[in-house]
Amino acid sequence: MSRAQTDTVPELRVLAWEVTRACNLACRHCRANAQLEPFPGELDQSEGLSLIDQISRTGNPILIFTGGEPLLRQDIFQLIERARANGLRCAIAPNGTLLDAENARLLAKSGIERASISIDSPDAAGHNAFRGVEGAFEASMRGIEHLRQAGIPFQINTTVTKLNLSSCEEILRLARDLGAVAWHIFLLVPTGRGSAMKEGILSSQEYERILNWFYDMSKTSPIQLKATCAPQYHRILRQRAQKEGLAVNYANFGMDAVSRGCLGGNGFCFISHSGQVQPCGYLELDCGQVREEPFPSIWRNSKRFRELRDPSFYSGKCGVCEYERVCGGCRARAQTMNGSYLAEEPLCAYQPRKVSANGPNG
Repeated sequence: MSRAQTDTVPELRVLAWEVTRACNLACRHCRANAQLEPFPGELDQSEGLSLIDQISRTGNPILIFTGGEPLLRQDIFQLIERARANGLRCAIAPNGTLLDAENARLLAKSGIERASISIDSPDAAGHNAFRGVEGAFEASMRGIEHLRQAGIPFQINTTVTKLNLSSCEEILRLARDLGAVAWHIFLLVPTGRGSAMKEGILSSQEYERILNWFYDMSKTSPIQLKATCAPQYHRILRQRAQKEGLAVNYANFGMDAVSRGCLGGNGFCFISHSGQVQPCGYLELDCGQVREEPFPSIWRNSKRFRELRDPSFYSGKCGVCEYERVCGGCRARAQTMNGSYLAEEPLCAYQPRKVSANGPNG
């Protein structure tokens, strides 16, 4: 029996389903290389409804309908209604440009509890350049207003790169001014179109600086702040709290007491448009196919999920780091930049005690 086979199965807390890869934008960082037309092999409505039923038998996760652009899926409201009928909490991740008064009303009626809109610059020029379509910023601003009118809480998501690193404070201010309930930053994972953004990848030192700044903002922000695809934030959070003589107040940082950095296979997973189960959208690792095996079985038994749940399988710094249980390193960056999803996080500046020649670091 392998080490991972002895682990208990973690609770599935959040699942993102890529209901379509079709999208009306051409974002520079897109993990999916999305295009306007649907990709071949998308789960049809019958398969989608069956999948939702299976997800509801796996626990009580938050189900995020994502894409591509989920509003390009013709049966999106029926899928949401099925999820709600099964008692699932539902969120949606549109880009905002296709939202109007009617479909915002229908989203609210179908049971969407939160929407996330990606804004990557505080101004139209920067956002439109990043999203690849003129007018995208203005259209998203109109979409946000439709969400407000429909009474749907929304968060702003921002992919942080060298291109907008200096604008993060302005983007946070914009999110507050728009009435967002949260601002989530996503640290770039170079996959899909993002693999061509070599000039946009932050250095490990820049990651440290932005995450320490984010910690400072989180302590006083009137809206929730959460860092995603940045597992080292959980290390920084604990280092800073210890240095300041404070207990970690997880609620202030958009997380709960059982949270950890990389949740891929550990409370979170992603299902692609074609039914492939993955640790996350940025790591196209085949952990099972819902057309071939029931989803609950994949979540429990996938060999790759079991490996991800056991840090003793990790190599390099991540394999010996004293923060491994709370951080995990970004498994997607390990794959795309170091060639293995079990390798060390390539953009972490921390030197674990066991590999530091000078003793504890940080």
